[in-house]
Amino acid sequence: MYGSYTRLRASAAVGTGAVLLLAGCSTSDDSSDGGGKDAPAAVGQRPKGDDPYWVNPDGNAARQVAAYAKDGEEAKAELIRKIAEQPVGEWIGPDDPRGAVKGFTEAAERADRDALLVLYNIPHRDCGQYSKGGATDGDAYRTWLDGVAQGIGDRRATVVLEPDALLHLVDGCTPQELHEERYGLLKGAVERLKGQPNTTVYMDAGNAGWQSPDALFEPLRRAGIAAADGFAVNVSNFETTGASKDFGKRLSAKVGGKPFVIDTSRNGNGAYDGGAPAENWCNPPGRALGEPPTTDTGDELVDAYLWIKRPGESDGDCKGGPKAGDWWPEYALGLARATK
Repeated sequence: MYGSYTRLRASAAVGTGAVLLLAGCSTSDDSSDGGGKDAPAAVGQRPKGDDPYWVNPDGNAARQVAAYAKDGEEAKAELIRKIAEQPVGEWIGPDDPRGAVKGFTEAAERADRDALLVLYNIPHRDCGQYSKGGATDGDAYRTWLDGVAQGIGDRRATVVLEPDALLHLVDGCTPQELHEERYGLLKGAVERLKGQPNTTVYMDAGNAGWQSPDALFEPLRRAGIAAADGFAVNVSNFETTGASKDFGKRLSAKVGGKPFVIDTSRNGNGAYDGGAPAENWCNPPGRALGEPPTTDTGDELVDAYLWIKRPGESDGDCKGGPKAGDWWPEYALGLARATK
């Protein structure tokens, strides 16, 4: 509908719902494809020293591994295992935030790992695009956020706050009359989440192909970056890790030296430069998985490489994909095959 290809698009499974407590696992309620009816594959945790984040043994990728294995498609199962064995963000949408977050954080605690959560429910979310929705108004958002905080409790959690929310204030997508409310909601979200004793908060701050850091540092300040632990770059996007580091460091210098995390989930081949530029962010072909998640980045300003976007979930119903956030096994296989 609008904009350049460099605008970030967060494409989440926004209906995080049912939490499976019987097996000590949790899952999103939109795991309708790729083996959702099969028992999850056996997926263990990564070495804690390299990666402290929880691997969900009941995620879409793990279920797809189980489905392929059941059908005797071992080669495909091994490809998807590249995704299933890594920790990915659990996207928290409007439904039962307290219950969903409690399930994820309790499961992570039982595994002696940290939960990685992505909050995605800001009013007027995604400006009516593929991932439209969000809370009905500011009061509803604050109530929802209270549920998230209660679900976290005193357990360890890292939160990536509201992909696109700040960007759409800068690029003009969010109407001017909504700007003050959104700044207030983001700032209040940081303060509310930091009230939890073991919660780390990173604010979404775009990607290297979008705009220069000069466009972002003042909006970040107004949105409460001073109280956050840092910011996140390349969420749901494809810019290389090198370009993302450079972008993040230039932005960090303008916001008091804050550290940052990089979404490396699908940036192995960098950004796509074919087709219509306006939608090069949406299910681009020929992409690959990036660096595995780790906190051992070798760079004091880069706190972690994270898979914030869940590889294999659609960016939207473009290029033959299902709706945003739905599991798409063919795309997942493509990412895995292209990974060196």
